[in-house]
Amino acid sequence: MANWVKNYSGMFLLIGGILIGSLAGILLGKQAEVLKPIGDIFLNLLFVAVIPLVFFAISSAIANLHGNQKLNRIMIIMTLVFLGTVLIAALVTIVAVTIFPVHQQAVLSAAAANHTDKALSGDQITQLFTTGEFYQLLSRKNMLAMIIFAILIGFGTLNAGEKGADFRRFLNSGIEVFKNVFVLIMKLGPIGLGAYFAYQVAVFGPSLFGTYAHTMGIGYGVSIFYYAVFFSIYAFIAGGVKGVKKYWRNNIIPSATAVGTCSSIATIPANLDGAKKMGVSDIIAGITIPLGGTLHKDGSSISSILKMAAVFAMFGKSFNSPDVILLALGMTVLVSIVEGGIPNGGYVGELLFISAYGFPPEALPPAIIIGTLIDPVATLLNATGDTVAAMMINRFADKESRVAGETA
Repeated sequence: MANWVKNYSGMFLLIGGILIGSLAGILLGKQAEVLKPIGDIFLNLLFVAVIPLVFFAISSAIANLHGNQKLNRIMIIMTLVFLGTVLIAALVTIVAVTIFPVHQQAVLSAAAANHTDKALSGDQITQLFTTGEFYQLLSRKNMLAMIIFAILIGFGTLNAGEKGADFRRFLNSGIEVFKNVFVLIMKLGPIGLGAYFAYQVAVFGPSLFGTYAHTMGIGYGVSIFYYAVFFSIYAFIAGGVKGVKKYWRNNIIPSATAVGTCSSIATIPANLDGAKKMGVSDIIAGITIPLGGTLHKDGSSISSILKMAAVFAMFGKSFNSPDVILLALGMTVLVSIVEGGIPNGGYVGELLFISAYGFPPEALPPAIIIGTLIDPVATLLNATGDTVAAMMINRFADKESRVAGETA
């Protein structure tokens, strides 16, 4: 029990700070607006820290690839399975928010409300993925361009070999430093977000809570449905009816570990043991389970789409145009990759989509609270989705180990 409380203490503190701030907004009314600068300072710190954090996370990960980690048959199939399941989770969520739309109860920014939804022009697409000057990469408004540049830096360092060893160490050092910077900033989360929610409730009223409750209901409903139905479908693809039985018989301990620790990484040992009992070969399990712990996140995919839909609704914008949906799917894949190796990585994902869609800083607090509320069930999907993905990879990548698994 003590470990469970410890693992979820950050979430409890964050929700506690938001609840206290919301109560202050209700009781103090307009007077609570004086707390807004505290929230603004916290948000500005996050926006400043996220640029170098994401840059070092991506470039160092690519720069540290070794020869035996380069794509082969298993890695190609693993990439397709990871990408496919993340996109399926996102599409299921998009269908859910279309059937049960988040209510547009509040417009949090006049600037956003006056913004009309238009299809992206050629110049806008160019500006979305590239910049004309190096210094422009340091702006959160050019986050996607910075990510592409970070990928190029990573591969450039990898191809430099020993000549790039010093720069590789610089990238490795940089990610460790900015991980800790981000952790330090997030310690201020209960105070910063509490102050910001006091301001929001004072200005827009307690009706905001209806939007959060509705979004949380969709999140838990979609997640439980995806967990029970789609994981069974994936297991059936991997091994038929026997595969479904093997999966659920050996998924109890990983599921309990995921919920108890609130960590995909902490669930890796239980997943490795479970995958072996599910008939996955040692080689495939040894490759896919650890990588899945950081790169494969079906729960984060669902959470990402929900946060986008809710923020769009709160700002009085529609979340149904083709260009918005395509960008949302692309951002969901990026979020699943980027957040894995970063403490409080979900917040980085929120910063990414807010920057990509051009929302003002006021969009961040609602996204954070929604992500926090559905984090337990998202972690369950993130962690336990790795074993069923390993079963499918085993099915398509290693016929010999598949036969061995079926006869086990």
